[in-house]
Amino acid sequence: MRLKHIYILLLGLIVLSSYTTIQDNEITLDIKLLTTQTEFEAGSTIVLKFSTSEGIRPKLYCSSSYGSTVVTPSNEGTTLSYSIPKNISKKTGQVHWKLLNDATSLSGQFKIVPIQEVVSMETYIGPPSIEAGGTDYTMLVVIPTDSLDNALPDNTTVDAKHQFLLNETSDAILTKNSIAYKNIYSEEKSGRMLISSESKNTNSKEFTITVFPAIPTNFKISALRPHNYADGNQVTTFETSIIKDKQNNVVSDGTYVSFYITNEKSNSLKTSGTTINGVATAKMIHPDYETQWSIKAYVDGMAESDVITLDYNKVIEDFEMSFSKNNRVITVGPLQSFMKQMIPDGLLVKLLVYKDDVLLETLHKTSIDGFVNFNLNPNSIKNDIYKIVITTAGLEKTVNALQLW
Repeated sequence: MRLKHIYILLLGLIVLSSYTTIQDNEITLDIKLLTTQTEFEAGSTIVLKFSTSEGIRPKLYCSSSYGSTVVTPSNEGTTLSYSIPKNISKKTGQVHWKLLNDATSLSGQFKIVPIQEVVSMETYIGPPSIEAGGTDYTMLVVIPTDSLDNALPDNTTVDAKHQFLLNETSDAILTKNSIAYKNIYSEEKSGRMLISSESKNTNSKEFTITVFPAIPTNFKISALRPHNYADGNQVTTFETSIIKDKQNNVVSDGTYVSFYITNEKSNSLKTSGTTINGVATAKMIHPDYETQWSIKAYVDGMAESDVITLDYNKVIEDFEMSFSKNNRVITVGPLQSFMKQMIPDGLLVKLLVYKDDVLLETLHKTSIDGFVNFNLNPNSIKNDIYKIVITTAGLEKTVNALQLW
């Protein structure tokens, strides 16, 4: 009987203990948010205040796009104050907070907005050079920021300004997603364009865009020469007309022009020059034999010239040659030019040695004082009978049976 009473007493104590635990778990922390402001200016002091009747001090968890932190409160009586750190309060955006306590699920958010004053203009522009004609453009991108480097809100007005030749233009554009941008198109003329921007009385620095001429159009060429003789000495100068684009702008200095020369044998020569004030010049030494040149110039892949022809007349009508020292020393000359004067130094003379119509040796020399001397080396050309051919200035003379000893 006594054991029965003990058992009933223990069972009662267990039930009473369970009821007391349930009652304790149903008790919630009585804490309320006192701060009603939900929008703060960047850089300002932000303090969230809560009222509480309990003697506990839960920590506050804060999270923004720049990071997260846990804030410990200070309390004055039944008021808890949470000071938001500067690394969060000086950056714009939404900040989410939550009290770290199992007895409450109190949470919320507030917004940090930029200071309504532009301190700097983050500006980008490119490309730095565009083509004249009104179809090419450069893009101006502006990000106005406050003193804490926060971008200003959408729909902030930015004045995009540019000056070209006699024209000055200002266009109001609005920021979107913190950025304002504008495409600035070229005009018909070439030159330099100055660009700047302004927002809330703050100005960017000046930017320069170069408006280059468009691709060149076809052009003409001409030739200047001291005479029309093929002396292999004087120089012919080729010159283009002023090369322009389709808007009549003179092409940029340094535009590369190639001159291609073709003779009646379809042999080709090339010379080149670059433009200065739209005109390119190039030079080519005269041929050393009678021929006709066809000349055409190109700005590669863009424009070409007309074709001009130049005739070069024979400068030497005939020449003499003499033999000495067992016929192994052959003297060619005097080589006289179109006024019977000695041909300038440097005229090419070629000697070919044949044996039984087989070419044994070819010798090249240039004239000095109107003469050329060839020495036939007995180590390479033995004593025998040979055919000798001498060519110069488009002329050719042959000795069919020359005895060497």
